[in-house]
Amino acid sequence: MSDAYARFRRLAWRTVIGKSPRSVAGQVFLLQVVLVVLLVLCAVVALVLQSKRDTTAEATRRSTAVAQTFAHAPGVVEALRLPDPSRVFQPLTEAGRKAAGVDFIVVMDTHGIRYTHPVAARIGERFVGTIEPSLAGRVHTESVRGPLGREVQATVPVDDTHGKVVGLVAAGMKVKNVTGALARQLPIIFAAGGCALMLSTGGTALVGRRLRRQTHSLAPDEMSRMYQHHDTVLHSVREGVLIIASDGRLLLANDEARRLLALPADAEGRPVRQLPGLDPGVMELLASGREAGDEVHFAQGRLLAVNQRPTDGAGGPGGTVVTLRDCTELQALSGRAEAVGERLELLYDAGLRIGTTLDVVRTADELARVAVPRFADFVTVDLADAVLHGEEPAPTATDIRRVAVSGIQDDHPLYERGRLIDFLPSTPQARAFDAGRSELVTDLSTAGGWHTQDPERVRRILDHGIHSLITVPIRARGVVLGLADFWRAKQDPFDEEELSLAEELVARAAVSIDNARRYTREHALAVTLQRSLLPRALPEQNALDVGYRYLPAQSGVSGDWFDVIPLPGGRVALVVGDVVGHGLHAAATMGRLRTAVHNFSTLDLPPDELLQHLDDLVGRIDLDEECPERAGEIVGATCLYAIYDPVSRRCVMARAGHPAPALVRPDGEVTFADLPAGPLLGLGGLPFRTAELELAEGSQLVLYTDGLIEDRRRDLDEGLELLRRALAGHPGRSPEESCRAVLERLLPERPCDDVALLVARTRALPADRIADWDVPRDPAAVSGMRGAVCAKLAEWGLDELGFGMELVLSELITNAIRYGSDPVRVRLIHDRTLICEVADGSSTSPHLRYAATTDEGGRGLFLVSQLAERWGTRYTPQGKVIWAELAVPAPSGPPAG
Repeated sequence: MSDAYARFRRLAWRTVIGKSPRSVAGQVFLLQVVLVVLLVLCAVVALVLQSKRDTTAEATRRSTAVAQTFAHAPGVVEALRLPDPSRVFQPLTEAGRKAAGVDFIVVMDTHGIRYTHPVAARIGERFVGTIEPSLAGRVHTESVRGPLGREVQATVPVDDTHGKVVGLVAAGMKVKNVTGALARQLPIIFAAGGCALMLSTGGTALVGRRLRRQTHSLAPDEMSRMYQHHDTVLHSVREGVLIIASDGRLLLANDEARRLLALPADAEGRPVRQLPGLDPGVMELLASGREAGDEVHFAQGRLLAVNQRPTDGAGGPGGTVVTLRDCTELQALSGRAEAVGERLELLYDAGLRIGTTLDVVRTADELARVAVPRFADFVTVDLADAVLHGEEPAPTATDIRRVAVSGIQDDHPLYERGRLIDFLPSTPQARAFDAGRSELVTDLSTAGGWHTQDPERVRRILDHGIHSLITVPIRARGVVLGLADFWRAKQDPFDEEELSLAEELVARAAVSIDNARRYTREHALAVTLQRSLLPRALPEQNALDVGYRYLPAQSGVSGDWFDVIPLPGGRVALVVGDVVGHGLHAAATMGRLRTAVHNFSTLDLPPDELLQHLDDLVGRIDLDEECPERAGEIVGATCLYAIYDPVSRRCVMARAGHPAPALVRPDGEVTFADLPAGPLLGLGGLPFRTAELELAEGSQLVLYTDGLIEDRRRDLDEGLELLRRALAGHPGRSPEESCRAVLERLLPERPCDDVALLVARTRALPADRIADWDVPRDPAAVSGMRGAVCAKLAEWGLDELGFGMELVLSELITNAIRYGSDPVRVRLIHDRTLICEVADGSSTSPHLRYAATTDEGGRGLFLVSQLAERWGTRYTPQGKVIWAELAVPAPSGPPAG
């Protein structure tokens, strides 16, 4: 019998290398490889066709956009009426063609005669293409063979003010340039296909290997012998064995089970509930399919210990396997039944008390407490240090941290909580961790390998009376997370039967610990993402003294954000917003909105217009998210946008569904700004309104999200009153101190929702740092303004900027006089930079362009852009302001005030 068993072992673990490809595993492997290759080839072909179509569509779209942009540009109609339109259009189309990345822009008359062409010799010839649809007022796209080769082109009509077509504009690209992008993408597509093929083939190989491993690569005759041995062993053991299907039918019963339960000859295949002579308790247990361990039942005059386990734990078919042991001796049975009852009660309590939170340390402590003193005198729980941070543990028992200790006494000699331990390979803990199997040490005094870990501490443990140990690996989803050690001092030593109870206890806690670990990892990732989307440092500016706080919620992340954005003219924008919902989706949406606010602020829009653009963006995000996977996650957000000007001390703000800001006056009085309420971002259809306040120097503007004032334990009005009290009566307090005081008053504990708080104390630019002049609309006034500006720069000690400022000022004032309207005003501001602003009553904005050698003008703004650090235009209710900033060479420090 021993020779047959040894041979069976050799056959079971025989390597799969060298097996015939005609085996089932080999055939499955070849079939899967062929399918994978076909799928990858189909995917590559589909990607190539899709890339070609998308590239051609992009060329058509770009050509149409360039032609329409040029056709609708100001001055095109007037230029078509000139005696020589080519002189005007040819340099413009060439510059536009290079900037837009197309191969040609052709302007022609209604007969198709070209005014422009990249090849100058082609000017005056007839355009190659169809112009009739464009003469009818439509945009026409086509692919033709033109002077430059095979081309994709779009033809757009040029209409005068009466809607009459007075000319045509065509733009296009050569086909070889279109297909060039595809050629550059093909290596990437084929590389991706090759990688996919390699990965898929590797996965297929793993599947085939697993199939060979499950059959142990046995031949049919070897499988027959294996089942013969199985049948021999099954019917020879002195323990009853039953296998029951998931539908309650008896699939198998060995000879001992038939004897113990007095089963009929035709019992196999019949439902358990229909078997005659079964004890009702045994019948109910077998039919229920529930897990049972050493349950005692009376059947056929015998006391039976019944164990029942599911068979689908390792991926097998559903059902249960039941073992029966004859425990007829009443004295032994009574003690065993009592012990089993106590264990069941312990397991029941463990199911209720372990895993009540998603905290790793708390769950480990619950495991330690539930087992003392009913199962062990002392329990310690050690977890891999990486698990506490939500990471995967190392494969060895190093960097193990003790996270929970519980015992019948506090003065135990075991390692204290928080200790980082490296277990030696000879210890039971290291063996259990590395092998993933429990270790039982019935006598610690004779366990030599355990003594080498810490001889002095081992001596103290033994002197304390601790004599036996069970070490169980905390294993979940195939990964060992740590160890649970059960120690006994007052009770009898552990035995083999108690080892299973310890494993059951740890198994109930292992999944909860792993869930908490995964939650810790996901929460840390989400918080890290959200913090990365928030500003890490505030920009330098002189208009406001700013303090801020951001507090994440207890669980999950939200979409709260804030920002401080410097604007031209020394002004500063303050932003606070909140995206509806929680989780990574809300945090990612917050990042998109914050970026959008930054982009819109560069346009120097008023607060109401900026919120209107932001509302349109959120509406488009809503449309993008309307899919089954995002059901219930429609985007919505609140936002408050304020602009403070330190020159006029005026603050303009608007809000979209956001709480109104608090205003702390210099005397300590607190009010809430009377700011018109606006709808949530994303609702669309309703306008936003602004409010303008004049703030005294030293006033504090407090912006916040609703997580600061809203709480389940109080209503909104109570939260606003608490905020008012926290801010009132402290006029000299800094913004940082105000932030600290507000959070201590309103949020003594960690908040349930994210909180963003922004406190800004206003500063005013001193009057001696500002100079204003009214300028008459007379070209002769430019010379006088240059003199006045130079004098003011000399007064400020900025003589070396005089030359550059004269050139900038001359160009800006000349433009205002020539193209603007009254009133024309000039303002100089000495802040961190030297700011020059020229305002007039016109809303026409100048544009930077490259002037041709024959052009008389067009170089002024180019000169301004070269001399100034930044320049731009902002619109006001009275007209526009063109501004330019020059760097101050050696600032003596921020201006006072």
